[in-house]
Amino acid sequence: MKSITLVEKLNHWIATSVSVKLFSIGILILILLIPMAMIQSLIEEREEIHDFAIKEVQQKWGNPQTISGPVLTIPYKTYYNKIDKNGDEIRYEQTEYAHFLPESLAVSGSINPEKRHRGIYEIVVYDSQLSLSGRFKTPDLVTLKIDSKDILWEQAFVSIGIPDLRGIKSTIEVVWNAERHVVEPGTKLNKLLPSGVNTPVLVNQEIAEYIFSALIELKGSRSLNVVPVAKETQVELSSAWDSPSFEGAFLPNSHDVSDKGFSANWKVLHLNRNFPQQWAGEDIDLQSAAFGVNLLLPVDHYQKSMRSAKYATMFIGLTFLIFFFVEVINKKRIHPFQYILVGLALCVFYALLVALSEHISFNSAYVVASVAIVSMITMYARSVLASDKLVAYMFIFLVMLYTFMFVVIQSEGFALLIGCVALFVILGLVMVLSRNVDWYNTGNTISEPSLEN
Repeated sequence: MKSITLVEKLNHWIATSVSVKLFSIGILILILLIPMAMIQSLIEEREEIHDFAIKEVQQKWGNPQTISGPVLTIPYKTYYNKIDKNGDEIRYEQTEYAHFLPESLAVSGSINPEKRHRGIYEIVVYDSQLSLSGRFKTPDLVTLKIDSKDILWEQAFVSIGIPDLRGIKSTIEVVWNAERHVVEPGTKLNKLLPSGVNTPVLVNQEIAEYIFSALIELKGSRSLNVVPVAKETQVELSSAWDSPSFEGAFLPNSHDVSDKGFSANWKVLHLNRNFPQQWAGEDIDLQSAAFGVNLLLPVDHYQKSMRSAKYATMFIGLTFLIFFFVEVINKKRIHPFQYILVGLALCVFYALLVALSEHISFNSAYVVASVAIVSMITMYARSVLASDKLVAYMFIFLVMLYTFMFVVIQSEGFALLIGCVALFVILGLVMVLSRNVDWYNTGNTISEPSLEN
């Protein structure tokens, strides 16, 4: 009788040992984290390219726009003393600004969206026509403790903040108490309104109130917002865009969204925001109160692909686990190389998902990619396991796994709950399947029907 060498015993132990098999499976899962990290980097890179394409179009057409104003500004003189190098006290004069916001402001407008393409990417831009009207009351300089003799009434001006002046389509005229004023670029108030237009206006204490109006034709992209600068600000916006996202500090009081477009109305009081109606000297953050609408273009497939990729380790581990149980319970030996091929197929799913979702809807891409990978693994398992019944079990398991991930991705609010319940059920099934396995001698399991019986 031929004696068994030590090397042959070692090879037999490696081939049949459950501990070695579990250890090798763990190592394979760690190795597969490398291609998964590369795929996640690919998703981030594709998303960056998409964002770059959007920014490129925005730079040529117009960025998201926010209308801030009008703001009435009246310069005034202030004085301070300073000791020079000779010890003499010298009186200096400088100009400060007092700012006044309107009593009422009504903004109404229509947004005309248009889709532009940069390569395979789609970007939404718009033309808008905005009508501004309202009134200012006579500036109360006593409250601000400004001496009337220091006020520079003749230098008063009105400013309207517009972030991207390239979006202005036509000349803007401000009607101020029936007088027409053509605006000039710049706001003279770089900290309060970094970008916008201004025009000098007539202001004195003999006039009780000032009625203003303006028509602004403005190009922009993605979103249009308004800052509620008045004691009572009313905004009405409408568009043919059927998937708006209302954003900012305030939601609409009422809105109507249909497949023909949307209309929305806001009403904001000065008590709802955190800045005063008038102030002197200091700068106020007006943008914190901005609100409006985002012309939402559903391009969340990168986020969904990234979320699905984060489940990759669990997917690979569960798939390897089912192959492992086939080995233990049905004594079907599977080589580590065959494990790694199955794992790589699972990784390819995510690359397919990203590539397809850039051309078709995410749901369709998910179905196509999952059908392709499940079919590939099922056919490969048939050649490895040589059992139609085991292959059927494998197919059902993979279908359930990909269905589970699809439900989790779509149900963002319940993703944690669904995931925890699913893991609880899977752990329970593993316990049931493994309860009669003699892990110290897997060649002798307690008589229990196998998956094939």
